[in-house]
Amino acid sequence: VNNQLMQFQSDLLNCSVVRPKITETTALGAAYLAGLAVGFWRNVEEIQQQWQIEHAFTPAMEENKRIQLVNGWQRAVNASIAWSSAGSD
Repeated sequence: VNNQLMQFQSDLLNCSVVRPKITETTALGAAYLAGLAVGFWRNVEEIQQQWQIEHAFTPAMEENKRIQLVNGWQRAVNASIAWSSAGSD
């Protein structure tokens, strides 16, 4: 539900990120499956019609800034891998 985090993910991934109206999707999925099992829902298509978008986030970051941040993330991941591997010799 954090708008800033959702926008940041959209920017870094360079794709749209959609937040559903109901964010408790694990519980909702379990309820949908239970409803399907007892015949409350006729089929998966009927369940899919219940899903609604609360907000869609689209990339808004400059490409140069995005590349800089992604490269920094990759450097940090590689440094962590190197650090964790150093102690296993």
